[in-house]
Amino acid sequence: MKVFKFGGASVKSAEAVRHVVDIIKSFYNDDIMIVLSAMDKMTNMLEKITDSYFYGKYDVLELYNSFVEYHFNIINELFESVDDKVFIEFNLLKDALYKKLKKNPSPNYDFEYDQIVPYGELFSTMIMHNYLNKAGIKCQLYDARNLIKTDNKYREAKVDWDLTTGAIRLYVLPYFLDKSDNRSKIAITQGFIGGAAYGYNTTLGREGSDYTAAIIAFALKASEVIIWKDVPGILNADPRFFNDTKKVDKLSYEDAIELTYYGASVIHPDTIKPLQNDKIPLYVKSFVSPDAEGTEISERKTTDKLEPFYIIKPDQILISISPKDFSYIAEKNLIDIFSILDKFKIRVNAMQISAIGLSICINNNLMRVGPLIKILQENYKVKYNEQLNLITIRHYNNEAIKKIKDNKTPLLEQISRLTYQVILKNDLI
Repeated sequence: MKVFKFGGASVKSAEAVRHVVDIIKSFYNDDIMIVLSAMDKMTNMLEKITDSYFYGKYDVLELYNSFVEYHFNIINELFESVDDKVFIEFNLLKDALYKKLKKNPSPNYDFEYDQIVPYGELFSTMIMHNYLNKAGIKCQLYDARNLIKTDNKYREAKVDWDLTTGAIRLYVLPYFLDKSDNRSKIAITQGFIGGAAYGYNTTLGREGSDYTAAIIAFALKASEVIIWKDVPGILNADPRFFNDTKKVDKLSYEDAIELTYYGASVIHPDTIKPLQNDKIPLYVKSFVSPDAEGTEISERKTTDKLEPFYIIKPDQILISISPKDFSYIAEKNLIDIFSILDKFKIRVNAMQISAIGLSICINNNLMRVGPLIKILQENYKVKYNEQLNLITIRHYNNEAIKKIKDNKTPLLEQISRLTYQVILKNDLI
C-alpha cells in the first residue's frame, strides 16, 4: 500500500479537489491511505480566529463567517443537491466551531489553539471524503484524533508510538487487509492533528501533515510515501529568494534530515526518522505534473555531487549572553540558559560559544522572546540584534559562499565539513 499526503495548495478550490481525485484514480490498482491538510490558507485564518478568541485582536465572528463561507462555496460547486450528506456534516462542523468560540477561553493559549485550528483539517477531509465517494471511489474516513495518540504538549505534541501504532493497526489495518470485495482500498484521514487524554485535540507542529503520513506509513508497513506539492520536487533553494533553483533527483535520508534540521520547509523535520527505520522511500512530486519524476528520498546515497542547498530562515534574533562578573561561560551557565530556553519552548537555530559569552540565533517569536530576555537579564548581561536572516548552505563551495556573503558583514559565521552558516541583516538579502 501507499500513503499519499496532499497539502493545502492542492485542494484550494473545487477544481483543485477534482484534480486530486483524478490523481487518485490514476492509481486504481493500489491501496492508498490519504493524509490531507487544511485547504489553502485556512490554517492561517484559523490562527487569526484563535488570536481573536484569546486576545480579541480581530473580529472573531467576521473571520468565522469567512472561514465557513470559503468551505461552503467549494461544497456548493462540488455537490449539486443540498440534500447531500456533505451539507449535514458541514453544518455539524460549523456549529461545533461556533459553539467553541462562544465559550470563554482558558488561560492557556496553546491549548485553545489546538482546540480551534484542527477544524481546517476536519473540514477538508469531510469534503474530500464525500467527493471521493460521489466520484465512484469508495473511501473510508478515519478521525486522526483516534489514531495519532499524543501527550498534552499542545502545539508541539509528542507522539506515543506504542498507542499510535496499536490504534492504526487496530482500526485501519483490517480495512486494507479485507479483500472480500476484490477491489483496491482508499482511506483518508487528517494530517497535523492528534488526540490527547480526555478527548482534547493536539497538533504536531506547523506542516505536521508530512509527519502524520510518515507515522501512518510506519504503522501500516507501507511500500512508499508520496508528498504531493506545487513544486516539481525538492529544490536546492527557495524560489521566492533565488531565481536559479535546481531540482534534486535523489537524496539520502541523512541529507534530508540535515536539510529539515536547518530549516528547509519542503518536509516536516520529524518526517524522515520513522521512514528511515523501516526503509520506506519518500517521494516529493508535483500535483501539477503528476507524471513527472519528482525527488526520491531513500537509504540509497547518490553518487552524484550534490548542488549546494541554500536555506534561509528570516526574522531571526541574535542574542549574546555573558555572566555579569566576566567569568567564563561554564557548564552550569549552559545548563541554566538552556533550561530557560526549554521553559519557553525555544529552539536554537545556531549558536557560538566564546570564553565569556554565548550567542544564540532563534526565531523572533514576539510572545516568547521578550519574557525570555527579561529572565536572562536577571543573571546575565544580554545584548541582541533583530531583523536578521540565518542562511545555511549545505554542501557548500567557495562560489556558493561568495554568492551569499560577498561585500557583506556577517554578525556570526560558522563553517564545518558540509555546512556553512552565516547571520546577516535582513536588508542584505
